[in-house]
Amino acid sequence: MALIVQKFGGTSVANPQKIKAVAERVMGYHRKGHRMVVVLSAMAGETNRFVDLANQMQAIPDPREMDMLLATGEQVTIALFAMAVKEAGLDSVSLLGDQVRIVTDTMHTKARIKKIDTTLINRHLKNGKIVVVAGFQGVTEDGDLTTLGRGGSDTTAVALAAALKADECEIYTDVEGVYTTDPNICKNARKIDRISYDEMLELASLGAKVLDIRSVGFAKRYKVPVHVRSTFTETEGTWVVEEDKEMESNPVSGVTCSKNEARITIARVPDVPGTASRVFNPITSQGIVVDMIIQNTREGALTDMTFTVPRTDYKKTMQIMKKVVADIGAEGVTGSENIAKVSIVGVGMRNHAGIASTMFKVLSDEGINILMISTSEIKVSCVIEEKYTELAVRALHDAFGLEKGGAKKRPAKSAAPAKAKAAPKAKPAMPKAKSKKK
Repeated sequence: MALIVQKFGGTSVANPQKIKAVAERVMGYHRKGHRMVVVLSAMAGETNRFVDLANQMQAIPDPREMDMLLATGEQVTIALFAMAVKEAGLDSVSLLGDQVRIVTDTMHTKARIKKIDTTLINRHLKNGKIVVVAGFQGVTEDGDLTTLGRGGSDTTAVALAAALKADECEIYTDVEGVYTTDPNICKNARKIDRISYDEMLELASLGAKVLDIRSVGFAKRYKVPVHVRSTFTETEGTWVVEEDKEMESNPVSGVTCSKNEARITIARVPDVPGTASRVFNPITSQGIVVDMIIQNTREGALTDMTFTVPRTDYKKTMQIMKKVVADIGAEGVTGSENIAKVSIVGVGMRNHAGIASTMFKVLSDEGINILMISTSEIKVSCVIEEKYTELAVRALHDAFGLEKGGAKKRPAKSAAPAKAKAAPKAKPAMPKAKSKKK
């Protein structure tokens, strides 16, 4: 009898009929004797609807009140799911993040999980119930509701799997797994049977939408094998696991892109010690992630600083930078939202030469200008004009032989770590919150 954590995204629970179908799938596991913990997102489109409503109230919505609003979406789906299970004759209980005690920091709309109390979940599991938990949300030590940001339900599921020492963590979505690139952009994209935590971390950070980056970080830290698969088929998906030698056979395992990018340039910045800290500390203190940074030297002890942030944070960052420019004595700040980032990822890059130069040549041959470049041990990213995004992805995907029947396929054998139905338990243990006595 395994303990299984399953997460279903917004498209999987988009309407009552789909929620009933998800409930049937989960009950099938329960009837086989498995203990089931289910994490649900809000119905597809609901979070966007809430964001639109908030924007009608405030130009930049208050983060705390935004969390109060956004957290309502998951409450609907978990209640309906529990009702569907009860209607079928089994027992289920729905729990919000604050009821479970998923304790987070105080960074509203982008909170990070600090610890989880598993007492209540284990009590309900012991009583034979299917436990359904609201994804995407938590609570501060002071009792304020928080949300984990886009994709936060993935993080909830993996963190719960780690805390509960679950045998499996399955992430259900509307695709059959992790692909070599977005199938909507490149029709000959190929599903990957197994991918390393590091590769998945890079892909998630660079725009791949299958898994949230923080969920992959949790999975790697606590050694939780994650199975990404489709809600609508029984097909084996993609296992996200620890790296092995077979994964190094291909220099590139995937191509990804992100249009959630914005570029900001501060002109004629005084080139003195401490300036960079004065520029970036006000941004990071607001929970804004800075990605690429380029500094160009000018004459007269001056420099230009260019960096990228998520497009969703562009207005907020520009607002901060206008004050910073005045404080440091720079000339001014400009920005652009009409950019995109294309990237190639693969653990095989460590022992294959010439990967970056091949990428640059492919883009050049397509007449695509590179605005910024960033590299790591297993990835190369280029910022380009947004209008060339799809062309760049297709050209790179073909150039590195990732199409179906192209590059050597990673062996599907042992795709699931250990046994497909009994993956290794999550170690080390996830920090647990102390339960509150009532």
